[in-house]
Amino acid sequence: MSAYFGPGGNSDAFRLAGFKSTIDAPAFVKNIGLDAYEYEAGNGLSASPAMLSAVGKAAKEAGVKMSFHTPYFISLSGIVEEKRLNSIRYIRESLDAAHLLGADTIVIHSGSAAKITRDEAMRLAADTLVRTLSEVETYGIKLGLETMGKKNQLGTLDEVLELCRIDSSFVPVVDFGHLNARDLGGVFVSADDYLRVFDKIDRALGADVAENLHCHFSKIEWTAQGEKRHLTFEDYEYGPDFEPLVDAIVKNNLSPTIICESAGSQSDDALMMKKYYLERLK
Repeated sequence: MSAYFGPGGNSDAFRLAGFKSTIDAPAFVKNIGLDAYEYEAGNGLSASPAMLSAVGKAAKEAGVKMSFHTPYFISLSGIVEEKRLNSIRYIRESLDAAHLLGADTIVIHSGSAAKITRDEAMRLAADTLVRTLSEVETYGIKLGLETMGKKNQLGTLDEVLELCRIDSSFVPVVDFGHLNARDLGGVFVSADDYLRVFDKIDRALGADVAENLHCHFSKIEWTAQGEKRHLTFEDYEYGPDFEPLVDAIVKNNLSPTIICESAGSQSDDALMMKKYYLERLK
C-alpha cells in the first residue's frame, strides 16, 4: 500500500518550465517525482472531448493517478430549484470528462447554507444527490463530497459523512486546510489529530474508504468566517503542517491520494510532501 501525491491544476513551476497545455501535465508530474494530478474545472469545463482523451492517454502512459474537480457553481443545496437541478447536468458532464481522463474520483463542493438552515440545506443536498444517481452514468467513478472551509457552507466532516451514507457511490474528500480554517486554526497539530479524521470515516463508512481517502491539502488563511485564501508552504502563520499528516499515513499504512492546492506552488509543495513521505517509509 502506498500514498499518492500530486498538484491540483498547473503550477507556476509547470509554466516556468515552458509548458502551456495540460496534455503535458502528467509527464511533468511524473518527471518531478509525483504520481497524481487533479484536473481543475472549477470555473467551468471548456476542454473538448479530444483534449480530455489526450490528457487521459498521457496520464495512463505516465502512470499518473487522475481525479477531476467539478465546477464551483454546482449547488447541491441551492434554494432555486432550477439552478439546483442544473447541478445534475454539471455533474453528468463532469463524470463524462472524468471518464475520458481515466479519473477515479470527481470532487464536488457540498453546497451553501447561507440563506437557509443547515437542516434544510442538508435535505436539499441529499435530494439532489439521490436524483443524480437516478439520472447519470457514473462509469464506476466515485462522487467525492468535499469538506469546506467557510462557516456558511455545508461541508463539516459530519455533514459530508451523512451525505455519503446515501449510497456507496459517494465518498468523502477531506480538505484538511478547509477543516482547519473552518474552526479558526489549531485543529491539526499532531499525527493523532489527523488520525481522528481517518478513524471517524472508518467508523462511518468502513476501512476501505478511510484507508484510500481522496484528500486536499494546503495552508489556508482564515478569518472569523473561515477560509479566506490558499497560501503556500512558506507561510508559517496559518497552517496546518503536513508532517503530522504524513506521519499518520505512514504509521497506519494508509493509502490516500493527497492533492496539494497551494497557491501557485502546488507541485513544489506536493513534492515536499512526497519526499517527506518517502523518508518516513525508510
